[in-house]
Amino acid sequence: MRNLLRYFLMALVLLAVALLSALTAMRLAIHGREVSVPDLRGKTPIEARRIADDAGLAASVERNYYSATIPEGRVLSQMPNPGTVVRRGWEIRLALSLGPQRVTVPQLVGGSERAADLTVAQRGIEIESIAHAALPGAASDQVVGQNPPANSTNVSAPKVSVLVSQGDSPAAFVMPSFLGQPLGTVTNTLHDAGFSVGRVTMMQPISPPASAVPNGNPSAQQETTAPSAPGPLVATSPSPASIVVSQDPPPGAKVVAGSAINFVVK
Repeated sequence: MRNLLRYFLMALVLLAVALLSALTAMRLAIHGREVSVPDLRGKTPIEARRIADDAGLAASVERNYYSATIPEGRVLSQMPNPGTVVRRGWEIRLALSLGPQRVTVPQLVGGSERAADLTVAQRGIEIESIAHAALPGAASDQVVGQNPPANSTNVSAPKVSVLVSQGDSPAAFVMPSFLGQPLGTVTNTLHDAGFSVGRVTMMQPISPPASAVPNGNPSAQQETTAPSAPGPLVATSPSPASIVVSQDPPPGAKVVAGSAINFVVK
């Protein structure tokens, strides 16, 4: 009986070893048929197929796309992604780059800034910069220059810079001094030069000094107040004979034609 039990245990051990060996062999066989997908991006189709073949895989080109970064004829993307574990013989699908998209630069000169925005957007082009300048003889909001020029060909995804006119710049003058002149004369001079008189403010007269204590009081000392500052400015309707004591803008400042000049008179 004891020998029979010994033989039975030995048979169980041998059976367990056999099962373990079979599982290990199966696992090695399964993993032996799996490989990691290599990175084929940036390679030519011939290089990609050779690398895939060395790994026990296949590679085929399925699509083509424009790319501003990957040169033409190189692998742009792949599926499955690099590093993915697949079975041997798996086919890697490739997309090749067509290089940058080539376009023809449209004519933007002569149109408005808004029209230029719409035109370049329709062509898949970007506006790199917009400069504005006051140009004599050019209508306001009109594109007067562009770079690259119109009809430039074989340009890869260009960015166009444009110059937009703001129209004629208004004439500027140096403000003369009207201090000490009658308001009526100043008004006529400004109107003849294309300017206008703005706000005119009348300055109140200076308050005279006054004695604080009568001379008849022997116990009091006579006090004299200092001359007071000019009074507050009052908006009135001054006479044309009023004299200009202050002006805004001040003498020497640059002013645009048609501006209104403000005065303080007395």
